[in-house]
Amino acid sequence: MPSYADEWTVEAARARYFEANNFAPDGGYDADWVRFKVGPFPVIFPNTAGRKAAVPLHDLHHLATAYDTNLVGEAEIGAWEIASGCFQVRAAWILNMLVQWPVIFFALPRAYRAFVRGRHSRNLYDGPFSEPMLKKYVGELREDLGLDAPTREATTADKLAFVRFLATAIAIQIVIAIVFFGVPAWWLGAFD
Repeated sequence: MPSYADEWTVEAARARYFEANNFAPDGGYDADWVRFKVGPFPVIFPNTAGRKAAVPLHDLHHLATAYDTNLVGEAEIGAWEIASGCFQVRAAWILNMLVQWPVIFFALPRAYRAFVRGRHSRNLYDGPFSEPMLKKYVGELREDLGLDAPTREATTADKLAFVRFLATAIAIQIVIAIVFFGVPAWWLGAFD
């Protein structure tokens, strides 16, 4: 993940972010379908209105937090966004919970740190994306979100909130596994 200097405009940093991640110059925000790969596997799903509203803000969060766009980085930013409060933007909450599976297996300490960081900072989901956001400097964005200071030590409340978050993420992954693997296996077995 490239770093984005505090003195860059958010607009310039976002353009660099799009380029570094091979995204369309406009971020693909208005595309009808989302296409990406998880390893060798293509993933395609509809770009819903909720996702279209959430992703421009999510991308600005990537600039401010410096979390990568790989699987672990998306899980980190997902943990950060959930902890900083994204429940009111359902598409963001759902997508952030869906990307937690790599964390459960590969990067639990990183998710924990991101979650605690989120508990002591803010995000942009309290309003819609607007063009004036792009005119700010990255340093201003970090300051607005409370990301300009070191992460505080986790409190007992932070630790308990992380346990609830992790339990929810694991439950969601179990449901996904049942739906995608168990139901088709049962259905195919029903025709023996």
